Amino acid sequence: MDRRSGHTLPELVFTMAIVVGLLGWGIPSFRDLRRDAARTREVNQMVHAIHLARSEAIKRNGVVSLCPSADGSTCGPGGTPWHGGWIVFVNSDRDSPAVRDDAEQLLRVFAPWPGGAVHANRTTLSFRPFGQMGVTATFTFCDERGTRAARAVIISQTGRPRVSDRSASNGPLTCI
Repeated sequence: MDRRSGHTLPELVFTMAIVVGLLGWGIPSFRDLRRDAARTREVNQMVHAIHLARSEAIKRNGVVSLCPSADGSTCGPGGTPWHGGWIVFVNSDRDSPAVRDDAEQLLRVFAPWPGGAVHANRTTLSFRPFGQMGVTATFTFCDERGTRAARAVIISQTGRPRVSDRSASNGPLTCI
């Protein structure tokens, strides 16, 4: 009895149908996972920038500011989007809104986020040496999925950030 090893055509078709079904189910999940990771990285970068500015203001007994920056060196004009990158610097002259002058020390440069948008209710942030910012702020991070996947960094008057999937007033986030 000579039995040949191998698979029949119906077995191969059935196996391929299962593989295609699993890929069709899994690929969108991997895409969302990648987008979630990119959004989380950007949110964490903003939280890091806020903690850095707050702690440096206390340590230096001066004002430390954040502002959007397209060139990684100067603050962009009002209306410059935060997703184009931002900088943290020592605001020696305490100007408001914060503008980085050549003599002011640049502490950190944050790269642009090409995969999304950051909407903010403040054009700049400045932290004082006693640990307070003085105003509240909200940064909403949106990608192509819109409001269902948006996250916000909400900063209290004491300068402490928190991450949320709701607005500061507990309403839904909006991606403009």
